[in-house]
Amino acid sequence: MITIQDILYVRYGAPDLDRMEEFLTAFGLIRADRTDRTLYMRGASSSPYLHVTDLTAEPQAKSFALLAKDEDDVERLAAELGLAAEWNPEPAGGRMVRFKDPSGFDVTVLAGIRQVAALSPLSPAPGNFGMERLRKGSGVKRPRGPAEVLRLGHALLRCDSLEQSFRFYTETLGFKVSDSLYAGENLVGHFMHCGLGQTFTDHHTIAIVKRPASQFDHAGFEVLDLENVLAGNDYLMSKDYEHDWGIGRHTEGSQIFDYWRDPFGNKIEHWTDGDLVNDDYQPGRAMVRPEGPVQWGPPIPQSSFR
Repeated sequence: MITIQDILYVRYGAPDLDRMEEFLTAFGLIRADRTDRTLYMRGASSSPYLHVTDLTAEPQAKSFALLAKDEDDVERLAAELGLAAEWNPEPAGGRMVRFKDPSGFDVTVLAGIRQVAALSPLSPAPGNFGMERLRKGSGVKRPRGPAEVLRLGHALLRCDSLEQSFRFYTETLGFKVSDSLYAGENLVGHFMHCGLGQTFTDHHTIAIVKRPASQFDHAGFEVLDLENVLAGNDYLMSKDYEHDWGIGRHTEGSQIFDYWRDPFGNKIEHWTDGDLVNDDYQPGRAMVRPEGPVQWGPPIPQSSFR
């Protein structure tokens, strides 16, 4: 078993890279690289890119990539799976192994990638909230524009082989359960964090839910703060992009969320203020509710399940 450190990027196929780049720029991502056939978009973190789009005849959700601790872990995983590790020919570089998980998703595990300089400045405006008064003698003047995306935080997968996928992600990739999801007495999903021991990490990096057919549900990108969620919503609305669900606060993970659809129907999320857990966290038991996983905000629309 190896230990995954984080999620690196999600990968899609689309018939028009210009349209995808225009949307992702409005969403708050920044072009890192582009060829005739592939678009790479980054955030403000040191990760070389968070979102990759290949030119394809039809739209498709292709794969996602996870970060291993080192190249030795990549070699060990490749040997365990009966595969060969490869050198990554794309801009991030590093050593990688590619495979299908038990529900049929294409997964790449990499290590030794090239880091890039983080972008700055990224600091929330001081606020005057309740008993904490931090902004004195000045106002807030935020120009209208995209949210400031920091990093990719998680992916949610609809799995036709839930139990097999759960065993693979926990027993082979070292993930730990944060919360499990039930419909009555029936187990229907897991929120899983990277098993980093005492180090705190996101409540979930991979979430899996039981469905008759496997399908990529969404990718969640962390933004700077609540104002960024609100400002990002306003900016995307002004560009007439398709809003999916939000704004609200989730139950499991506690993120303040806002979901959108890219021009090719893929669901993509802005989020902030999520829970951090470590391996001492006691897994919870969550119940499916008609309104969806929301503490406050609108109920989940049926269109979000397409």
